[in-house]
Amino acid sequence: MKPEQGLYTAIIAGGIGALLSGSRTQVSGPTGAFIVIVYGIVQQYGYEGLAIATFIAGVLLVLMGLARMGVLLKFIPYPVTVGFTSGIALIIFSSQMRDLFGLSMSVLPSHAIDQWIAYGGIIGSTNLQSAAIGAAALAILVFWPRVTHRLPGSLVAILVLTAVVQFFNLPVETVGSRFGSVPNHLPEMQIRTMDWELVKRLFSPAITIALLAALESLLSAVVADGMLGTRHRPNTELIAIGVANMVVPMFSGIPATGAIARTATNIRNGGRTPVAALVHAVALLLIMMMFGSWASLIPMPVLAAILVVVAYHMSEWRRSSR
Repeated sequence: MKPEQGLYTAIIAGGIGALLSGSRTQVSGPTGAFIVIVYGIVQQYGYEGLAIATFIAGVLLVLMGLARMGVLLKFIPYPVTVGFTSGIALIIFSSQMRDLFGLSMSVLPSHAIDQWIAYGGIIGSTNLQSAAIGAAALAILVFWPRVTHRLPGSLVAILVLTAVVQFFNLPVETVGSRFGSVPNHLPEMQIRTMDWELVKRLFSPAITIALLAALESLLSAVVADGMLGTRHRPNTELIAIGVANMVVPMFSGIPATGAIARTATNIRNGGRTPVAALVHAVALLLIMMMFGSWASLIPMPVLAAILVVVAYHMSEWRRSSR
């Protein structure tokens, strides 16, 4: 899997979600919850298998929405919702330690417990410059809201610390050094060939993708409702995420769902209407097309710090401890 495939998914699914979503503040795209599922499917069937499974999952999600199955979420106990949100927060937090401290790891394990075991074995490889940049980013994110809410602290941290790393030529890993140049265009649309034997083998993984996408999208919408006091339309949300998953495989994308991290970030930075989610998709597209070379300069510790703060805010630790 190539990193830009996640970018394609965030742009396409984010745009479709903004136009069709049943939640006013939902932001759709690839999420950490799918890591283990995607990994297993790609290992066994390759990307073509993942693309077919994602398309089938999209069809199933649309059928679920048309059958009005979205209302079934109200039967899920609230502690399960809080636990799910906290679990995603833990996955996000755990996965960022490598970049936050500049640890020397070629491959990051997919499971959180395995990640911490791996961290313990290489803690001595901490890059002090990376750790300092990460700490500076955390400080900006924590204290900037006391200065103003008009300009997001995440944007300030990115601009200021990218300039610092480049000006002083610090040995800190960046988006470009990790992933190479950012592509400046979307891939050409490609209709996947459906082999019936492969479809039958992939139907079970497709059901897994559909159920997880439905659960995470609807729980993300519930979290958004809790943050704003709004109400979403669950069946419409299922149809929207279903359409998104039918389209993204045509552009080399991966499974998409309502993203709790992006949705929470959207709300905390003032997003209140679907226009914000649409701006998110358009901004990603413009960055890819026009500012890819600049985006490649962003230090990885800064992005890790932003996600650590997002994970903290979405962890629901106050409610989990009740």
